[in-house]
Amino acid sequence: MNDKPNIILINCDDLGYGDLGCYGSAKNNTPHLDKLASEGLRFTDFYMASPVCSPSRGAMMTGCYPPRIGFGSFHGQVVLFPGYDIGLNPNEITVASQLKQAGYATKIIGKWHCGDQPEFLPTRHGFDSYFGIPYSNDMGRQIDRPDNPPLPVVRDETVIQEQPDQRGITERYADEALQFIDEHTEDESPFFLYLAHMYVHVPLFVPKQFLEASSNGAYGAAVECIDWCMSVLMDRLKERGIDENTLIIFTSDNGSRAQGEGGSNGPCRGTKQETWEGGQRVSCIMRWPKAIKPGTVSNAVVSSMDFFPTLSNLVGVPLPEDRIIDGHDISAFFSGPDAAAPNDTFFYYKQDALEAVRVGDWKLHFRKGDETMDALYNLRDDVGESVNLYSENPDIVEALSQKAQAMREDIGDDSRGIVGKNVRPIGKVENGKPLTQYREDHPYMIAMYDLADMATMSG
Repeated sequence: MNDKPNIILINCDDLGYGDLGCYGSAKNNTPHLDKLASEGLRFTDFYMASPVCSPSRGAMMTGCYPPRIGFGSFHGQVVLFPGYDIGLNPNEITVASQLKQAGYATKIIGKWHCGDQPEFLPTRHGFDSYFGIPYSNDMGRQIDRPDNPPLPVVRDETVIQEQPDQRGITERYADEALQFIDEHTEDESPFFLYLAHMYVHVPLFVPKQFLEASSNGAYGAAVECIDWCMSVLMDRLKERGIDENTLIIFTSDNGSRAQGEGGSNGPCRGTKQETWEGGQRVSCIMRWPKAIKPGTVSNAVVSSMDFFPTLSNLVGVPLPEDRIIDGHDISAFFSGPDAAAPNDTFFYYKQDALEAVRVGDWKLHFRKGDETMDALYNLRDDVGESVNLYSENPDIVEALSQKAQAMREDIGDDSRGIVGKNVRPIGKVENGKPLTQYREDHPYMIAMYDLADMATMSG
């Protein structure tokens, strides 16, 4: 009988801090995710390492800030695009690679977005199998992007469909997840499932029943479809008698871009693509009845980079000694919110530029894009970053500035012309090419998606 916990990591796309009921939403109906939070641990100060998705996802997989693994910028873009000759270096070690060492069966379903060339696909990074769309769902052929290659659905390393009906994608993902759970319940091997949802990235194609029931338009329907998927997974885990020893982690890759358009980053300032709190502070819920006390709420400073060391230590796999890992083991919080925090510092990078740093309750901003700034906020009192306390607290400014300078020397800051001492290269191949190519004679189910994404940038 397997004693190691099964692990399910659920990562949404562009889901805002305030989009779930348990994080304050009055617009979206999320009873199953709210129940998940009530039965486990909810973090209030949880961060993704980037406000956009490719660097965010690379950081979560490796436990490292994006610039450390060469994931700050991609040919000058903020995310990877189809056919790029760069991606997550095959020499990087991922959470999946670590868990495989402990005998876990590993699978990813959904969005990868760490490179679409064969050398960069999940099956080369510790995952036994893959099913999903390898990048953002707006990167297929759309009315406002007619020159994009057809959107691929990939199984392992093979394109099995192009331009799918996106209204059915989440249902297909749920079915794939159930099959994986059943398979490894039968063989009693511990499993790691990484389910990376398509929602709520635009364009929002949602099933009719969710759209009709939503009081928040297509955005709310997409959120509620995510909640439905959670209910399906929980039902199967309980039916199989393995929910007590399954660790579920639920989060989002960055904040909502749709603030005011259905999405909400709650009381936080800013949106996706920004290093204000709304761009990187996201929901994070953990449920594991065998180890986590129900109804726990923690305001510790934690991040997705902590998953790598936490899960590694949980299953008894040592951290690699030949590289720096930025994350910290946060398993002490499983026993309650009063555990000693292993870390109180977080650095806000946008591409390869350091824009802000948080230490404890204080956050110091240096710049936003091309503009420098001097701003200090007490996030415990002012999560909306509205009252600048820079002038009144020179000692705090100096202390945080010193932390920032040490980080610049470690992994760089191109806004100040500083090259980091401890960075690793992005993966590169020769002659990258898209996974698909449009053919006029191909019988696509959806030849051209008919909703413009209205976004300024993918990711």
